[in-house]
Amino acid sequence: MTTPKSSPRPKHTPQRSCVICRAKTDKRLLTRIVATPGEGETVVVMVDVTGKKNGRGAYVCQKVSCRQKAVMTAVLDGALKTSVSAEAKALIAQFWETHEQQPAS
Repeated sequence: MTTPKSSPRPKHTPQRSCVICRAKTDKRLLTRIVATPGEGETVVVMVDVTGKKNGRGAYVCQKVSCRQKAVMTAVLDGALKTSVSAEAKALIAQFWETHEQQPAS
């Protein structure tokens, strides 16, 4: 007696929420901003393109309005539980300008 083979399970796709609009989507479609401990008491805030860096992370979706709010307001400060410097926000904005993705509506 043989048992019929069941169809393979679909691969799990991790879901994350945008810290600005709270929309849930695939992790790979979001940009991860990470805060990692630096030298002494400093905290380094950067874009995590691999999605695997150690530290506290926050995700921002591809909408232009969410990206603008992320660098213009203190939402990232709250999400990362640290103060994000103006220089770090400028570098994040520059990253988004150079790595344009198709904005989701």
